[in-house]
Amino acid sequence: MAALASVFVVLTLSLLINRIATVVLTLTGLSRESARFQARSALTGVGFTTRESEQIVRHRVRRETISVLMLLGNVGIVTTISSLLLTFLNSVGPRQWIVRLLILGVGLFLLWRGATSQWIDRHLSRAIESALRRWTRLEVRDYVRLLHLSGEYTVTQLRVQPQDWLANDDLQGLNLTREGVTVLGIHRSNGRYVGAPQSDTRIYPGDTLVLYGRLPVLAELDDRCADLAGEASHHRAIAEQERRVKQQDCQEKQENF
Repeated sequence: MAALASVFVVLTLSLLINRIATVVLTLTGLSRESARFQARSALTGVGFTTRESEQIVRHRVRRETISVLMLLGNVGIVTTISSLLLTFLNSVGPRQWIVRLLILGVGLFLLWRGATSQWIDRHLSRAIESALRRWTRLEVRDYVRLLHLSGEYTVTQLRVQPQDWLANDDLQGLNLTREGVTVLGIHRSNGRYVGAPQSDTRIYPGDTLVLYGRLPVLAELDDRCADLAGEASHHRAIAEQERRVKQQDCQEKQENF
């Protein structure tokens, strides 16, 4: 039974480590869904896509976190398999097999319930985040919370093509803010990065823009061409944004009174 108990200990620690790593990755700026997926992938040794690998390698805290998860994941898998083998190899007779299978099934069910519980996830994540902020010097960049990246709002990258409506104009002329779109930065084709660009900053084909706004608006902007239809789309987007702003103002006034 000691071997079976060690299985539950290893699995419980694995779940806790995965939860801590998820919070750490979230604090570095990843969305919660992406952080959870990357933590699980590293712990189980599944692997990552090229884009996800670049996000990890370029950030020191993410790189160190994923490296630790990979190491602990290999140790945990070996320990779990060996403990399971000892659990059933040491069984004497079918009755002990059945009893241990029942214990294993109940234990796994309880662990699964705990791992999928929203209440446990919420309170445990808060406790872990509080401890990390207090006892570590972790570089906190919770962009998801700061920018309210939920619902329709998101941060995305848009590569400018020669035929795009965005190409060969400055930010003042494009007037993206009236559409509810904010340009956070520009990756030039020569490798230079322009952070917090000014109104006279010009957009060139080959640039990659870092944009913040509503997903439908950003998706339409990505497909907008430099023609009459593109200009019409621009004006429709402005009108829609003005309508949304008026609606928000009315809601705030009603809440204040």
